[in-house]
Amino acid sequence: MTLSKEQHPASGLVYRRQNAWDLLSEEDRFNVMAFSDDYKNFLNASKTEREAVDTALEYIRCAGFRPLEDAPTLKPGDKIFTVNHRKALIAAIIGKEPIDSGLNIIGAHIDSPRLDLKPQPVYEDEGMVFFKTHYYGGIKKYQWLSIPLALHGVVVKASGDSVPVVVGEKPEDPLFTITDLLPHLAREQMDKKMADAVPGENLNILVGGIPLAGDGLKERFKLAVLEYLNREYRITEEDLISAELELVPAWPARDVGLDRSFIGGYGQDDRVCAYAALRALTGNSDLAHTALLILADKEEIGSNGNTGMEAAFFANAVREITSRVTPVYNELLFHRALANSRALSADVNVGLDPNYGDVVEKMNTARLGCGLVITKYTGSKGKYASNDAHAEVVAYLRRIFNESGVVWQTGELGKVDQGGGGTIAHLLAAYGMDVLDCGVALLGMHSPFEVASKVDVYMAYKGYRAFFAK
Repeated sequence: MTLSKEQHPASGLVYRRQNAWDLLSEEDRFNVMAFSDDYKNFLNASKTEREAVDTALEYIRCAGFRPLEDAPTLKPGDKIFTVNHRKALIAAIIGKEPIDSGLNIIGAHIDSPRLDLKPQPVYEDEGMVFFKTHYYGGIKKYQWLSIPLALHGVVVKASGDSVPVVVGEKPEDPLFTITDLLPHLAREQMDKKMADAVPGENLNILVGGIPLAGDGLKERFKLAVLEYLNREYRITEEDLISAELELVPAWPARDVGLDRSFIGGYGQDDRVCAYAALRALTGNSDLAHTALLILADKEEIGSNGNTGMEAAFFANAVREITSRVTPVYNELLFHRALANSRALSADVNVGLDPNYGDVVEKMNTARLGCGLVITKYTGSKGKYASNDAHAEVVAYLRRIFNESGVVWQTGELGKVDQGGGGTIAHLLAAYGMDVLDCGVALLGMHSPFEVASKVDVYMAYKGYRAFFAK
């Protein structure tokens, strides 16, 4: 008798990627959908890094976390957090094991590609008023034309008073947009390479068109906009020099597909991993090792600045924690704690899109719906700027996920020599700890409307929670 491939003893030797939906019970499916609804609310409330920190603080405060500066000593079970310039956050649960045995760390970033207003943004031209912008992070510039945009951010006056600004999210709010050229006159534009068709200096936001009444006034259209800003927010044009105002897509996160299997929305790179890790931390307690969550800023522009992972914020927070859990602090203890730590760089990866299948190597590319993605290395070409995790680290995570019922898969960021990208993994690894990239696969990454599978988002939560608990 000839055995089928399923019956043959050797069939168990083959690794097969599994679709996570096939493995869910009815209760699991309910949990996936409920978790996704909460996640969409998080996305809608967190369209900037400041808003993401504020929303995360609501979660951790409800879960019993308190400011690190209010805890002169720490003991197992204590929950603390610290915030950096309202743009980065670290939260931790103190474990029972000595701190120098290492921490379980998950790091995600909460900044996303967007359009920032320039310091002097307001100008008028041909009876219209515009804001000039400078794009932030890696974008396809043409994707930001002819879509509804909202203005989010803060204006800080010379007095130090902060004025929050959110325009374009309520149904009654006005919207903003960048106009595009009509196809009838766009022959030269359409003959250009996509990267050159829209110059960065042309990403100007339409904001007004009614002039200020008064004979002999210069720049009447601009003055009308400035008068509105002063009337509504008590700010002047000079105040815009010390503002952080961002243009982001005005639409909310929504279900995608007739079966509602996907989530579409802005900023899922990397707020999808940030949210899953946040929920994983707040859902844990009574841990062996100290669990620490990093929500970092500026990853999309190289992790520089004092709120990015290049800054001292992370190391100093671990120093503060170490000094509070031990009777006598020394730097050797701090360095041992980090060197013995295990970390996940929780960032997204590319999902296979059949419309663009030629840019990936299909055997080693993640699929939407097949679970949390383990990425051994990122980088570009010859793995440049990659952490490239050790085999032992990958095996350790496989074991944790398999024991915890987490559906997972592996993924690379495109074909060799096709392109590539990086995460904060190498910055964590610089402390000597073992680090592995691990996140959710997306379609349309860095676009104004990224797509994730609901089941993958839920598996990220399960996987991160299991990692924190080890």
